[in-house]
Amino acid sequence: MIFLETSIQGVIIIDIDPNNDERGFFSRTFCINEFAKFGIDFNIVQCSISYNKKEGTLRGLHYQCEPYEEAKIVRCTMGKIYDVIVDIRPDSPTRTKWISVELSDDNNRSVYIPKGCAHGFQSISEDAIVYYQMNEFYHPECARGIHHNDPTFKIEWPIKEITISEKDEQLCNYISRSSMI
Repeated sequence: MIFLETSIQGVIIIDIDPNNDERGFFSRTFCINEFAKFGIDFNIVQCSISYNKKEGTLRGLHYQCEPYEEAKIVRCTMGKIYDVIVDIRPDSPTRTKWISVELSDDNNRSVYIPKGCAHGFQSISEDAIVYYQMNEFYHPECARGIHHNDPTFKIEWPIKEITISEKDEQLCNYISRSSMI
């Protein structure tokens, strides 16, 4: 695996390092020892998938608050997504900054999202499947979200015509949520 640091502290892009032969390739996508060597303490307790039928489907921006903050690894196993990570950690030097990463079945890239960051994505292909590995169980009482078009962040979503759940459309802006982080 190849670990690439980003402009947000702790957010790591993970590229595969394939072993190629006439059959195709084989590559590791997770190894607790390699993650530890890179300074990431991550134990998987739950995995989930998200199927996104329409191009333009938008999910997020989601996170879990204390005492059940979660870190996650996100990968797109079919199709293509525009993945967005927003730093909402109170003491972070990159607080309120965001980055985007294209994840697809072509690039086999994944992204590690540390605790204290909100996450969302927009499918930029039809039939996109997103695979999540989390280090914390889902706790609905700690589930939080920030509106995808929050003016604090000015996220540039690639597709303007979106499909979004009513629940995600009703999420609050960051300023009204900041006291709840």
